[in-house]
Amino acid sequence: MSKPTYYITTPIYYSSGKLHIGHCYTTVICDAIARFKRMDGFDVFYLTGTDEHGQKVQQKAEAAGVTPKQYVDALHEQIVNLWNVLNISYDKFIRTTDEYHEKAVQKIYEKLLASGDIYKSSYEGWYCTPCESFWTESQLVDGKCPDCGREVKLQKEESYFFRLSKYQDRLIEFYEQNPDFISPKSRMNEMINNFIKPGLKDLCISRTTFDWGVKLPFDPKHVAYVWVDALANYITALGYLQEDHSLYDKFWPADLHMVGKEIVRFHTIIWPALLMALGLPMPKKVYGHGWVLFGSDKMSKSKGNVVDPVLLADRYGADVVRYYLLREIPFGSDGNYTNEALLVRTNADLVNDLGNLVSRTTAMVTQYFGGNIPRPNDYDDRDRELISLCEGALCKVRADMEALSAPDALSDIFKIIQRANKYIDETMPWALNKSGDKDRLATVMYVLCECIRFASTLLLPFVPATAQRIFAKLGLDVPTDFSGLARFGGIAEGTTVNKGDNLFNRIDVDKELKELDKLATEQTEEKEEQTEQITIEDFAKVKLVTAKVVDCQKVAKSDKLLALKLQVGDQVRQVVSGIAQYYTPEYLVGKTVVLVANLKPAKIRGVESNGMILCASDGKNVVFVTPEKETASGKEVR
Repeated sequence: MSKPTYYITTPIYYSSGKLHIGHCYTTVICDAIARFKRMDGFDVFYLTGTDEHGQKVQQKAEAAGVTPKQYVDALHEQIVNLWNVLNISYDKFIRTTDEYHEKAVQKIYEKLLASGDIYKSSYEGWYCTPCESFWTESQLVDGKCPDCGREVKLQKEESYFFRLSKYQDRLIEFYEQNPDFISPKSRMNEMINNFIKPGLKDLCISRTTFDWGVKLPFDPKHVAYVWVDALANYITALGYLQEDHSLYDKFWPADLHMVGKEIVRFHTIIWPALLMALGLPMPKKVYGHGWVLFGSDKMSKSKGNVVDPVLLADRYGADVVRYYLLREIPFGSDGNYTNEALLVRTNADLVNDLGNLVSRTTAMVTQYFGGNIPRPNDYDDRDRELISLCEGALCKVRADMEALSAPDALSDIFKIIQRANKYIDETMPWALNKSGDKDRLATVMYVLCECIRFASTLLLPFVPATAQRIFAKLGLDVPTDFSGLARFGGIAEGTTVNKGDNLFNRIDVDKELKELDKLATEQTEEKEEQTEQITIEDFAKVKLVTAKVVDCQKVAKSDKLLALKLQVGDQVRQVVSGIAQYYTPEYLVGKTVVLVANLKPAKIRGVESNGMILCASDGKNVVFVTPEKETASGKEVR
């Protein structure tokens, strides 16, 4: 008999800056759900990835002096490394620059064109580049983007439009027939009242003012709107419109799209309408969770309130970060992050409750029974209370996870742990040993070991590395499913425990808070003031020469780029530089600049760049570096 399937997705992720703990929230939640479902007998497909196209990516790449592909390659590596640190068990990582995805997106546009669901017109309206979102005048808040509060720009360009208005009534009907499609309920009300009832307008789904995107096959000067490109990943990753579509046939429709509340609109209005136009089934649920806040603000690089998850994981372990996010943040609502809350929660739950239970139990089995788990004897009422709690826990945790409430699931698991700790104080094994009541002592030790086995099995989806260490301490194999929780008494008599090191060590909260503040300050200073040290041999690899600007032109469709023709000795080469906001082409002609002459060539906005001119910046202004005195071109700078 085949397993039931479960398809879960995070939104594919884009970041223009340093990754912080808020970025980890959705992915860690989905990982816990995916792991739980696998252990609960489901054939799971967990998808995550990176959103790599769009205007903001192109602008960031231009500012960094690299190609968009080079920029997103570095982003991809950064995100994959973070997911490895946090032990994320995704089944596939998609990049929207993957060739198979781009080809499938082109086929989607062709299908929409053939069905009459898209048409060419011209667009004039307000656009937020960071959010990649179009807004009407009435939707702006104080003239700014209602999602992020940033400035918007009035855009006018030829575009293709998707007939979103055509699907307004069908969307309302779908919501009525599927009242749990959008969760929490407040998100459903927000979509209906703020977007559906005022009337849906046709959606601009192509751009011509930049070229970093999927080119439309029937009109290559247009690139796909980044949100259509991004949303399509949920089906292209499964093989939709590809030769091998077996994963699509098996897993679509998705059981759960987990997203942040700021992008619910795209997933519950635009995405369902696109699926309707393509004649495809709807996903079963979209859950829009809240934000991880720092104080009362959303974490933001510009506000200087980011928290480095890699630093925290290196210092305390990935499971401490995972546990905090899963236990402390009220699911569906915004939750505050503070270093103090992380440390206090770690001490209370992981050190005092879980760590002490495992340490005390394995130590007593070692001391009283030579490290071998004894055979239990008759159970009394107190034992049976714990046995009942253990055997009923899976049902409760399963219900919690069906409701997508990891905090409640962990609370129910820790009821076993907390009750077992109290059981130690009630039964006083040290007194039983002293009195010589070995039969009763054996039963108490066995009950405690079984309680730990039950709790650790249930903890595997949430804190996998910690749970695996506990099984090693108990001398047991790590389970792959929940079948061992069917009955109490799964540990064989004589199983050898290994106390080993503590699972977690108590944290001096005051001391650690000072240390974390210090580390945060050092990170900021390093970023602003320091560069990686190199050797003289490293520096010798860089060839710097003088060059004279003989021609300079603005790069088409770019406000920042200039294409400079440089005389370098008896050669002329072209270099693209992002200094158009600081210099006019006319001013630069005739000036002598310093050129990095052996930089690998790159194409920026389709224009070849052979090298890089040196500039200095104070964060506001940029000036090019030039010799103090007139110097012939092609002379080495050292």
